[in-house]
Amino acid sequence: MQSKKWIIAAVLAGFVLGNSMAPVHAGILDKVIKGGVIGYAVDATAGPLNDGINAVTAKYGVSSTDATKVVPIISVGDGSRAGAAQVSGPQEKVDQVKAALIIEQTILGIRAKILIPVDRVDYKNVNRIQGVGVSASLDVKL
Repeated sequence: MQSKKWIIAAVLAGFVLGNSMAPVHAGILDKVIKGGVIGYAVDATAGPLNDGINAVTAKYGVSSTDATKVVPIISVGDGSRAGAAQVSGPQEKVDQVKAALIIEQTILGIRAKILIPVDRVDYKNVNRIQGVGVSASLDVKL
């Protein structure tokens, strides 16, 4: 029951912080501030978020037998977003993942979201962690 309270609090905090910040004239500063707040919230609530996602997948009978972990999400391409992603795979590989990179592109008129577990909280000079998949994502539009 305690983990459900943490999950609800984390989702509400992300929603409120992501939608209630006053506009900043230098638009990029607004995105940086929101992204920083969301990144901090992800780090602070990674355990409860991971437990919550695992509870949902177990409820529907599709839970993973691999190790799982929630990491910050970084998005590039058609829209700027920040949030969290759950990655899953062998424990030693999951431990190497520091973020999930989402590349959003339109391909042949179809919106594509390409999900990649990476070794840095950045979108430049990252390395894909082979053998790990992104199993869930939570995001807030910036």
